[in-house]
Amino acid sequence: MSFETVSVIGLGYIGLPTAAMFAAYGKNVIGVDVSQNVVDTINRGEIHIVEAELDAIVHKVVADGKLKAVSIPEPADAFLIAVPTPFKGDNHEPDLQYIEAAAKAIATVLKKDDLVVLESTSPVGATEQMADWLALERPDLSFPQTHGEESDIRISHCPERVLPGQVVRELVENSRVIGGLTAKCSTESVALYKTFVQGECVITNARTAEMAKLTENTSRDVSIAFANELSIICDTLDINVWELISLANRHPRVNILQPGPGVGGHCIAVDPWFIVDSANGKAQMIEQARRTNNHKPDWVVGKVKEQVVKFEKEKGRVPTIACMGLAFKPDIDDLRESPALYIAQELGKDIDIKVVEPNIKAYKDLELIELKEGLGMDICIYLVAHNQFKGVNIKDDDLDFCGGVVSVIKK
Repeated sequence: MSFETVSVIGLGYIGLPTAAMFAAYGKNVIGVDVSQNVVDTINRGEIHIVEAELDAIVHKVVADGKLKAVSIPEPADAFLIAVPTPFKGDNHEPDLQYIEAAAKAIATVLKKDDLVVLESTSPVGATEQMADWLALERPDLSFPQTHGEESDIRISHCPERVLPGQVVRELVENSRVIGGLTAKCSTESVALYKTFVQGECVITNARTAEMAKLTENTSRDVSIAFANELSIICDTLDINVWELISLANRHPRVNILQPGPGVGGHCIAVDPWFIVDSANGKAQMIEQARRTNNHKPDWVVGKVKEQVVKFEKEKGRVPTIACMGLAFKPDIDDLRESPALYIAQELGKDIDIKVVEPNIKAYKDLELIELKEGLGMDICIYLVAHNQFKGVNIKDDDLDFCGGVVSVIKK
């Protein structure tokens, strides 16, 4: 099938770049989002997120009439669902309400031979659940779970695997894992993604495709947890953790990651819980790694407060403090699950702090200041390694390595 018209449901950090790439490679693309502000912004040829190269691409494809945004789904040949998958409550139970809502929304415009791909990172079995929701809404159509290769509708799972800040390039260059509910579902999905994907499209089943994405991010979470736990141990033993890791990594088969204030983003900080939730108590190491990384921001808050008390005793006054960075990783505006944001908010409950975050204009309960003003503060807590912070002249004797966070305390 040619898939001349592609609809992308959810125009966030993954959906919008994906829609833009299909449009840039000649497809007619209908983007769907529940936010009228997002719809209006895109239809002006502008973007509502920070992502390298994306603004120019969106501006061109909108001007060329290849991409438009709407709030209600319209008929298309292929539908890609890229909506959030949050948790229910405090027990990290996956919440599929947005996938369900998206499925029900597109069900009204589905027609024979359409393809539906779930891109949202999801717990194992979510694609099958989505297929059931679609079938309930459209009993006049047949679906793979009941009619196999002869079904009217094709359904697959194809998780994104891109790095924020490099999404445009990686969407094209990275390989994709595609899991169809049938072989025909997979084959047609590969044909769709090959519109712009230069990497290999590897076929598996839907459940394995779902688990592959979760496994990729969980592997990274476990590795980061080791580095973060090591940083806490080194702080206790008065050892520079960065020097230690540099020395250990000289071993030809050792590659320890760098510690930090925690783990953020909608993938690494979230996906392991999907495995824990479905593993019936068998994901013990995965769960402990998640708890280790979740604990790190609180530990950092405690260490910063210790520095404040020490400063007050030595100087006889309350220090001025700047938190450097709020995003969950360098050079983006994405605050989802950000440990830096959490640390700033927690410190702000008891201490007068200011924040330097060059990628956003404002944040509700925090005072944002320019870099120059931040550098004049008594204590600078470097939480995110934004490019704007690199090259800042810092005296070696002002540095304090706070378990994976660089603190600069003016002597």
